[in-house]
Amino acid sequence: MSDLIIHGPPQSSYTRTARMVAIEKGLPYRLEPVEFKSPAHLARHPWGRVPLLTHGDVELIETSAIAHYLDAIGPGPALVPTSARARAENEKWISIIHCYAYGDLVTSYLFHYIFPKTADKQPDRALIERDAPAMARDLALIEAGFRGPWLTGPTLALADLFLAPILAYVSVLPEAAAVLERSPNLRRFLGQLATRESFTATVPPKP
Repeated sequence: MSDLIIHGPPQSSYTRTARMVAIEKGLPYRLEPVEFKSPAHLARHPWGRVPLLTHGDVELIETSAIAHYLDAIGPGPALVPTSARARAENEKWISIIHCYAYGDLVTSYLFHYIFPKTADKQPDRALIERDAPAMARDLALIEAGFRGPWLTGPTLALADLFLAPILAYVSVLPEAAAVLERSPNLRRFLGQLATRESFTATVPPKP
């Protein structure tokens, strides 16, 4: 089989999702870095995003496409539910995470801690207080959406692997941690992830 290569930084939640899918599907892969917005990067992804996937003559961009491809070719258990309802809900949650929750939880909340804009390089409390309510609302909606131990029911699905890195990253921050205190489904979800190789093997290195 041709080498499977996932291109992207290990810190990226979307790169981590692709890696988790590969591990869950029993697919050996190699992680390679990307020089962001370089000519080589933009030639492969005109919008300059990650991850990218190379597998022989197959080249893919966009995490959802990559995840579905890996699910289709890997020998591990299917990560797309079989029932019509669960399949639709799997796609619903992937879309919600990509279109709304990522922006609220990562770009407009987590990044205030990672890329502080104050003169003393400390998180801007005014910005955090402004954006924390949207983060809390999204987590509450996800909490209420669980159909079982996992988002769509009794078995792990792709939607769970899109949520996993984002939730893990924000869960250590005080405002999100306070939401999780009253979110039994999300706490159980994190506990289940902690026992899976796909999650533990993709924890990014500390800066």
